[in-house]
Amino acid sequence: QVQLVESGGGLVQPGGSLSLSCVASRSIGNINVMGWYRQAPGKERELVVNMSNGGSRNYADSVKGRFTISRDNAANTVYLQMNDLKPDDTAVYYCNVQIFTGRQWNMYWGQGTQVTVSS
Repeated sequence: QVQLVESGGGLVQPGGSLSLSCVASRSIGNINVMGWYRQAPGKERELVVNMSNGGSRNYADSVKGRFTISRDNAANTVYLQMNDLKPDDTAVYYCNVQIFTGRQWNMYWGQGTQVTVSS
C-alpha cells in the first residue's frame, strides 16, 4: 500500500505558474511509474505526464513545453511544475503511482488537488 498526499493547487491567472507536490508514504526509489492525471468537470480523467523509474517521461501533447515532472527519491516526492497555465488546465490534479509486483500492476491515487486558471 502507498498513501499519496498532493499539495500546491490553487487559483492562478492565465499565464501564471503553479507547482504541485505529491508525497508518498514509502520510498519511491523502486516505484515503477509515477505521474499526474487530471479531471475537468464533465470530462474523463486524463494523463498529464508520467515518469518511469528509469527517468523516461511521457507528456500529454497539451502540456508539452509548459509542464515539467520531477522526483526526489530522498524526499519520497514527485513534483509537477506548471508554467504558462491556460483556462483549459483547470481541473483536479491527481498523483498516481504504479508498482509492478512481478505478477501484476498495482495502481494508487492521491486525493486530488484543485487547480483553477481564471482571470
